[in-house]
Amino acid sequence: MDEDFDFNTAGAMDEEMGIPDGDASFLKLGEEKEIGKEGLKKKLLKEGEGWDTPDNGDEVEVHYTGTLLDGTKFDSSRDRADTFKFTLGQGKVIKGWDLGIKTMKKHENALFTIPPELAYGASGSPPTIPPNATLQFDVELLSWSSVKDICKDGGIFKKVITAGEKWENPKDPDEVTVIYEARLDDGTLVSKSEGVEFTVRDGYFCPALSKAVTTMKKGEKVLLTVKPEYGFGAKGREAFGSESSIPPNAALLIDLELISWKTVSEVTDDKKVLKKILKEGEGYERPNEGTVAKVKLTGKLHDGTIFLKKGHDDKDLFEFKIDEEQVIDGLDRAVITMKKGEVALVTIAPEYAFGSSESVQDLAVVPPNSTVIYEVELVSFVKDKESWDMNTPEKIEAAGKKKDEGNVLFKAGKCVRASKRYEKLSNDKSNKKNFIGSQAAKFVDYDTNFTEEEKKQSKVLKVACNLNNAACKLKLKDYKEAEKLCTKVLEIESANVKALYRRAQACIQQADLDLAEKDIKKALEIDPNNRDVKLEYKALKEKIKEYNKKDAKFYGNMFSKLSKLEQTESK
Repeated sequence: MDEDFDFNTAGAMDEEMGIPDGDASFLKLGEEKEIGKEGLKKKLLKEGEGWDTPDNGDEVEVHYTGTLLDGTKFDSSRDRADTFKFTLGQGKVIKGWDLGIKTMKKHENALFTIPPELAYGASGSPPTIPPNATLQFDVELLSWSSVKDICKDGGIFKKVITAGEKWENPKDPDEVTVIYEARLDDGTLVSKSEGVEFTVRDGYFCPALSKAVTTMKKGEKVLLTVKPEYGFGAKGREAFGSESSIPPNAALLIDLELISWKTVSEVTDDKKVLKKILKEGEGYERPNEGTVAKVKLTGKLHDGTIFLKKGHDDKDLFEFKIDEEQVIDGLDRAVITMKKGEVALVTIAPEYAFGSSESVQDLAVVPPNSTVIYEVELVSFVKDKESWDMNTPEKIEAAGKKKDEGNVLFKAGKCVRASKRYEKLSNDKSNKKNFIGSQAAKFVDYDTNFTEEEKKQSKVLKVACNLNNAACKLKLKDYKEAEKLCTKVLEIESANVKALYRRAQACIQQADLDLAEKDIKKALEIDPNNRDVKLEYKALKEKIKEYNKKDAKFYGNMFSKLSKLEQTESK
């Protein structure tokens, strides 16, 4: 536009940049449509490309020709062979432009008819635009650069210079490698790096870098406009080394490129087993419980001391079976999340490693309470056969084997691992849902292919597995789950004394004394001489007496207070 033509003036007339009603981005060629309810009209002259349209904050580049309704031309970028660039939705142009151009696709050409209220109003723009003039603009949207308000508070604007690859973004635990260059508004260089690695949640240089990288893709290059609150705030930063000082309350311009990142996942809910992927694996398949895994393994202490090195000769890979306590718990949990060919660095806290005891390994001693680090390559694995891959005799045999393994673990006091043998459990009860394999109860789920004899065997195994699992849950103080498991058994065998007894135990712990009493009485009707049930009934009666005393005291106090209140009111 001509320098003396005040195209921007009317942008300040209305600070509210509303989103137009309807969808003018789907006009047919030659069709005209009203945008919003303020009289703005758009006629499609040439269709654009793709589906995307610019948004508020984006930097758009256009060619245009502006005329009055009588055809008088008052301005044209085409005549000057000079495109016009501006930031959309910031009041830099008349409101009709802000509303209209955000409905356009790349290379689209449209004619906008803009009423005075969305243009220059009653004042006009002398001498070329009279008061209360309706204007027409023939606009072609050549391109735009996406500019996003990352924090939604105007603190960091991100302009994409080069688009990245794929769709993934780094997360807080991940380790990113970036190149950056930071300058003040006047162009003074204050910091730069040709390649620095940092953990996203820990950040680097200033808070804006960690905020920005979580919105970026691999290979993406951006320009960040950073307000002081996401830079160095009111204090600024003193000069050090080759880097200049940053004045108080200084805004920054940062060129940032995300080179790559290493995915770091929290294997356990308590974040005490962390896995950093050094090399991505193949496909989607992962091991399950019972998988035989072959790995290359190097174990180190935090100071770099190597205490274990196995499988680095390809002819002598280290082989172990997952969830058989052949390796430390943290390593078991990490390997089950890996893919074939994946290389990962696994950091394991003492609780999932060697605990408070000293451990003598192949190459060095691991001191008590040591956090250990393993570099693991999952070379290959053979999964334990899933239930859907088995015929019916195999399912029943597998269920019996899992039940027996569970019994051994339960007797050894390993209730969590025993429970896993009795049912299909998740290695991580968070939303990750990393299922680790079918266990005993799953193998004997109803199958239409079962013969009558196999159905009988299945029923016996299912009852045993659920009862044994209920015993595990009681030990683990998961009383609600114990109650559910006993109920499953009673749906199959309504007179099962063990199920009634264990459900009563679970109900007592949940203060459901009525159901507990009902279950115990029924169990005694079936087996009057059962010593365990008798003892539980005795304990239940004491519990009921205790509750009755508490209730009597509570209601006694309440009635006493009511009586005193009534006496006071009668006076």
